[in-house]
Amino acid sequence: QVQLEESGGGSVQAGDSLSLSCVLSNAPWERHAMGWFRQAPGKEREFVASISYGGSIEFYGDAVQGRFIISRVNAKNAVGLQMSNLKSEDTAVYFCAAREDNVPALLQRKEGVDYWGQGTQVTVSS
Repeated sequence: QVQLEESGGGSVQAGDSLSLSCVLSNAPWERHAMGWFRQAPGKEREFVASISYGGSIEFYGDAVQGRFIISRVNAKNAVGLQMSNLKSEDTAVYFCAAREDNVPALLQRKEGVDYWGQGTQVTVSS
């Protein structure tokens, strides 16, 4: 059974930085594009970022472009999300996502996700 396990959520102040991590288990790591989505209360789940296996192709949502960085540690089957200059509107549950081909462009939509993590809460206070 494929598993995605997130870690690193928490509560911070506006302007702070925070890092998230997600480990993929029971699946061939090199075949999967990886990404992050988020969902704030009362809102639709929103694309945050995605990345190819080799790390050479990345996509970002407009709301986080220039503030968030997605990365992969292939030796650990892990994908990270470095979040900087956090704003109150970044408050959400953040979900790790995986797609069963190395096409991160298709991970920009919820319909392109094959596997979801359970989510980790990020709260930013202004």
